[in-house]
Amino acid sequence: MLDIPGLPWTPLSEEITVFTPLAAYSGFSVDDTATARAFYRETLGLEVHENERGFLELVLGSGAHVLVYETPGHAPAGFTILNFPVDDVDSAVEDLRARGVETKIYSDEEFPSDERGIVRGGDRGPDIAWFRDPAGNVLSVLQP
Repeated sequence: MLDIPGLPWTPLSEEITVFTPLAAYSGFSVDDTATARAFYRETLGLEVHENERGFLELVLGSGAHVLVYETPGHAPAGFTILNFPVDDVDSAVEDLRARGVETKIYSDEEFPSDERGIVRGGDRGPDIAWFRDPAGNVLSVLQP
């Protein structure tokens, strides 16, 4: 039986002896778990748990869990680590900005956007706005 303390999954009833995606999960690092807990729980409104090892588990609307761990010398991810699909990216950006989240994190030379940081995808992709968590990791809201 697969049961590793501190990891975000329910133990499986059968022993896993070969590769299987059944217990797969994602994770990322931060520089301070207390600050991350406050941001993800209070600012973004996610369900956040702390496991017995002191790692955080973000519970997404899909039911998936994401492991968040503090690491010495943390370097922010240079790519988007979490995407939040929304029905209306303009309203979502206004809501985030009202919560104190900056949504224009890239220059117009990198990603041409409006004054709030919304990049209009047109025929190239979704309308999207990126923002950072307190550890500098990049997240997004996007309208598929």
